[in-house]
Amino acid sequence: MLKLEDTYLHKGKRRALVAELRKKGIQSERVLEAINTLPRHFFFDTALISHAYEDKAFPIGEGQTISQPYTVAFQTELLDVRPGDKILEIGTGSGYQASILHLLGAEVFTIEYQKKLFEHTSRFLHRLGIQMHLFYGDGTGGLPTNAPYDKIIVTAGAPVIPDALIQQLKVGGILVIPVGDRQRQRMVKITKKSSRETIKEEFEGFAFVPLLGRDGWRV
Repeated sequence: MLKLEDTYLHKGKRRALVAELRKKGIQSERVLEAINTLPRHFFFDTALISHAYEDKAFPIGEGQTISQPYTVAFQTELLDVRPGDKILEIGTGSGYQASILHLLGAEVFTIEYQKKLFEHTSRFLHRLGIQMHLFYGDGTGGLPTNAPYDKIIVTAGAPVIPDALIQQLKVGGILVIPVGDRQRQRMVKITKKSSRETIKEEFEGFAFVPLLGRDGWRV
């Protein structure tokens, strides 16, 4: 079992990572402080732990990755997380992104498509003492039993924006989702102005693993 130790060396590497993210354009001090607080190396297999504070994505098993820190920071900044926000995450993965949302004061509902990854991450987050609502299943349909949500974040590349996610978003809420083909996506921010009106913003240059499920990519 990986021993969870957060040394001065790790803390120094996190500070350096935060400085790099700031140079790359991340402005939210709350987001940067959350990244500085959460030990990313806890979420890595022992073989890759020396790479934990590189600004890169790395494999975590089951064909999934832990996202690049810049991407985590960028998506989180777009969400404009406020304490008490009810947030749905599609794609739990390692649990790192969900844990950042938790540190920012959100009530997190997160759903994972891969059974083994869901089981592993559930045990791991429990071990860390991080409290959130974890579910196993197809996240492309959202999680209607707990809707509506203040914010929704998707951490895998979608071919289209699932309508169910917009429907489960509160008026005034924000959806952040990467949309494109299996190799490259643009980050899309949807702000729900009313039950019929949304505002869309797009940002280029992202690469995620495919979003699997009924309204995502087929397995």
